[in-house]
Amino acid sequence: MRKILCVLTAIIIIFTFSACGSRSSQDIVSDELDINASTGIELSNEDTHGGFHGDGTTYIALSFDDDTVLDEIKENSDWKAFPLDKTVQALVYGISDETGSIGPFLTDGNGNVLVPEITNGFYRLIDRHTDKDTDILSRTSFNFTVGLYDTDTNTLYFCKLDT
Repeated sequence: MRKILCVLTAIIIIFTFSACGSRSSQDIVSDELDINASTGIELSNEDTHGGFHGDGTTYIALSFDDDTVLDEIKENSDWKAFPLDKTVQALVYGISDETGSIGPFLTDGNGNVLVPEITNGFYRLIDRHTDKDTDILSRTSFNFTVGLYDTDTNTLYFCKLDT
């Protein structure tokens, strides 16, 4: 009887700690982008990270009913107003000219761009790669996070890529 009680206690403890490890998409976005996204309504949440190295893509879209997050983004100097710079354009949507093309890198399993085209908004690129001396588009691997806020739809897109 004592062994059964010990096993049940251990199972309860394991389930308790594993439940504490799950975070909401709002918490993930808030922590990663340094904004309060707690009032966001989840529109999409996909994560392909896994395996030994943790490679994959995370894509979260949150909708907001008011301008609270937008006001916070406007006050944060890490966020830039559209249009996107060349690097973020290549990472999110891809770019091409007469000499060739590069990107997009934030795509689904079929190669489709994850983030819908945004005309007006703000963006933030966080380079999490260890080699910050090399241009991000010249690297053979990527570790970055991008936040894109569409001011026309009050939608925040969070993308994280690790290769």
